[in-house]
Amino acid sequence: MRDGPEPDPGQLRRVAVASAIGTTIEWYDYFIYSTAAALIFASQFFSTLSPASGTLAAFATLGVGFLARPVGGIVWGHFGDRLGRKAMLIASLLLMGVATVGVGLLPTFEQIGVFAPVLLLALRLLQGLSAGGEWGGAALMAVEHAPPGRRGRYGLYSQVGVPAGLILAQLVFVLVTAGLTEDQFRSWGWRLPFLLSIVLVGVGLFIRLRVAETPVFRTLAAEQAQSSRPLVDVFRHRPRELLLASGSFVANTAIGYVFLAYLLSYGTSVLKVGRNLMLVVVIVGSLTWLVSIVAAAIWSDRAGRRPVYLAGSVLLVLWAVPFFLLVDTRSPALLIVAVVVLNVGLGATYGPQSALFAELFEARYRYSGVSFSYAIGALLGGGFAPLIATALQSSTGSSLSVSAYMIAVGLLSLVAVIALREPSPAEVVG
Repeated sequence: MRDGPEPDPGQLRRVAVASAIGTTIEWYDYFIYSTAAALIFASQFFSTLSPASGTLAAFATLGVGFLARPVGGIVWGHFGDRLGRKAMLIASLLLMGVATVGVGLLPTFEQIGVFAPVLLLALRLLQGLSAGGEWGGAALMAVEHAPPGRRGRYGLYSQVGVPAGLILAQLVFVLVTAGLTEDQFRSWGWRLPFLLSIVLVGVGLFIRLRVAETPVFRTLAAEQAQSSRPLVDVFRHRPRELLLASGSFVANTAIGYVFLAYLLSYGTSVLKVGRNLMLVVVIVGSLTWLVSIVAAAIWSDRAGRRPVYLAGSVLLVLWAVPFFLLVDTRSPALLIVAVVVLNVGLGATYGPQSALFAELFEARYRYSGVSFSYAIGALLGGGFAPLIATALQSSTGSSLSVSAYMIAVGLLSLVAVIALREPSPAEVVG
């Protein structure tokens, strides 16, 4: 990814918009599942279980989606390195949309029995397959179009889609729950956020179809320099980078899912805080996450990716205990403080990620490298984080056991970041 001539400004704007809006829609689809798993899936698909067991089962289906993400990373990464970034982005968005609308149309356990949770699991697996390749394609679409010295700044457009998608998902649930009675929400209202995906996916496809393939891949294709076995080449030439990149993402995704999925369930079911208040708290935290992503990504163009990551990783470790001490007060103001500080750490360990991961791998196997690293980190970290957090709190009766879990994953990623060698500009190829 050697710096070349200044790209066309109009094309850069289209790339930025496509990366931000496309990933926002994709992650909206992914996160409404997380929100519904915390709020409603136990009663709809696991009604024969106790409320606590039903919540555990719902969070287990959430985690199963992460098992499919490495497979999605392999599939999308292979074809993204062989056929191009743009085609895979369009395919992943379509698959996510089909799976999400499918959840919105799915009959409940009372209607079709055990087939309901089985089909729910299947649709979550499809979401996981899509997510496994979405991020890598969106990140490369932005970073490989970036002007000289601005990969962090352009890479942030794929990163802000995650908190933006989460904010959109929470806002839709707030509107739905505020506009309906509890019985209406439980009988059919929870389906509305999933069905809205039809409109959003249409918007996303329109935007992505107007964006050109990256200049990096066009050069590879013109020279017929694509790898025939990109993932094999990643393991052969960049095993250390693959391991450390995956490890660096474990804390961000584990603690991120404690915030965006477990906190909602813990606040409403254990602390008995109002559902709308908890949704507002998550939205405020997500806004902080979005702003800190932007700041961290821009900062990384000046200070380097690794120093920004280190600052965020240290904050995540140090804030784990104060976070739950503040949450347990049930005070709205202290809840806000808890999530704001936490999301500053999440933003610092997520904002520079597109640029850093892209710079670790050569262009001919870059899609496979970044997608597989991202998917493995997400699986090891976020895959079962809400389930682990729920089990820890239920068995110990203390939220500090969840803090201990956050510290453990935080230290793991901190070690990976310390060991990660940031490549110099001269070493970044293609």
